Parts: sequence; C-alpha cells; structure tokens
Amino acid sequence: MSMSNNLVTVENMSEAEVLHKIKLAQAFKAGKKIKLTRPVFAMNLFFENSTRTHTSFDMAERRLGMQVLEFNDQTSSLTKGETLADTIKTIQAIGLDFAVIRHPENEYYSELLKQKLDISIVNGGDGSGQHPSQSLLDMMTIYEEFGTFKGLKVVIAGDLNHSRVARSNMELLNHLGAEVYFSGPDQWYDEKFDKFGKHISIEKAAEIVDVMMLLRVQKERLGKELDDFDETDYHAKFGLTKSRYQLMKKSAIIMHPAPVNRGIEIDSDLVEADKSRIFKQMTNGMYMRMAILTDILESKGLIASNSKEI
Repeated sequence: MSMSNNLVTVENMSEAEVLHKIKLAQAFKAGKKIKLTRPVFAMNLFFENSTRTHTSFDMAERRLGMQVLEFNDQTSSLTKGETLADTIKTIQAIGLDFAVIRHPENEYYSELLKQKLDISIVNGGDGSGQHPSQSLLDMMTIYEEFGTFKGLKVVIAGDLNHSRVARSNMELLNHLGAEVYFSGPDQWYDEKFDKFGKHISIEKAAEIVDVMMLLRVQKERLGKELDDFDETDYHAKFGLTKSRYQLMKKSAIIMHPAPVNRGIEIDSDLVEADKSRIFKQMTNGMYMRMAILTDILESKGLIASNSKEI
C-alpha cells in the first residue's frame, strides 16, 4: 500500500488505497489501538469556521495518542502579514509533526508541498477545491451500506458550484465505478461536471438513486446571488421534501456533509429519518480521520511495532 507523508486530495487515489483506508477506519471502529514510538504533536489550523471537521480531527488525534496544540487564526502572526508557509515552517521548527489545514484559497497546499517540509500536511478543505477526509468518510458510509461502489447510482444534489465535497466525491465515485448524477439549480451547474455524470431533476433522482447526497447551500459563498435566494422556493424546487422521500427506493440512503440547513436542502423531519445516514457520517468521519493520520504515522515510522494488528 503506497503511503505518503501528506494527504491533500483524493485525485488519483486508487481503489486499493480507498478500500485500505475504509478497512483501517472500520478496524478503529471495532476497537483497534496503536502505540506511538514517541510523543507526536499536531496543530489544526482552520481559517474558515468548522465544527464537524475541526472537532473530528481533534478527537482522532487525541484518540491516537497525539498531543494537540491550539491555534487561533485571529491571534496568529498571519494577522501581521506572515505567510502561511512561514507559519507552517515556524510550527515545524518548534517540533510539530502534523498540520491539519482548512483554508479559503483553492490548492493552498501546492506552495507548501514545494517547500519539501518535514511536517505532514493534511487538507481539511481548500476553498471550493478538495475535501479529502469528507470524501473518504462518505465512501466509508456508502461501502458499509452496500459493500461495493460498482454500478451504484449516486446523485450529488444542490449547491454544486461552491462545493469542495461535490468536487472530491464526483471524481472518486467515478473512479470507483459508481454512476454519478447531479441535481440542483442550473446556475450552480458547470459544464465541466459533464464528464462525471448527467444533470437530472430531483424527482428523477429520488426515483432511481441508491444514494441521495445532498449539499449545503453555502450562503457565505453566494455573494449577490443571496439577495434573490428564497429558502422556501429552493426547498420546493430542489430540496428533499417528504413527497420526494416517498419516491425513493427502500434500500436507498440519504447523505449530507452537514451542517444541515433544515427546511432548505432537506425537510427537517427527514434529517433523522430511516433512510438518513447523516449522523452516521459524522461518526465514521472521526474513525476515517484516525485512519488517514495512522497511514501517515506509519509512513513516518512513528507507530511502535508491537501495536495491535489490524
């Protein structure tokens, strides 16, 4: 299994690598433990608000026995004009092993990887680019449900243009053999998505898909579009309503990266409906992040050889 000291994108990730991470995450879920060869230090540098991803990485790091140093972007030297690269070099210089970063700039990590740093970079989300840990936890949730990706019909529905989740998942699902569809407002669909799947109505999607993957409407990225955005109208035209829920196959599941805008992307009563796996995704997320970090720890030789076997 090829491993790297960083994880910044799921682009070009092989099926074997995805399945390895799923199996490793499932092993942690079943009680797997590891032992570190020395104290390992991590810092989560989030330049955009986050509850799930930030807390999930924090918990994953602590459960692996890592020590987590706090970071506050409002009190860091970045407010004085320090570059992100110099910030990362600084925390490397004082002995940190991991930097988990969420940043509003697409592919912020490209410049960091050029620096050939010893500290490991894990992408917690870049602008509207990639969200690898979310994509992998989504794959884990689908795999636990169906045991395969081949031939599964998956719709990614909603605010496609602004979504890093959509970009990561459309690439990986295609690579894994799923049939991808898109749904949502035409103005949030880009023709560059055509190579990954077809754009269909939410009614059609509800009838045919195995996985209904809803996206949050990212009001913070809509700009002037927000002036004309009507929540009730959006829900009626593009959301998962109770009537559309009734069209879904018995075996179909609902997913959402959260936070959920109840009554916009999905009827509030459906967030915890029988077909919903939204909170299971959050549980899986912590275990998947343990798996992501463990592969890097292994690559860096930081896991003791007497650790419990997978």
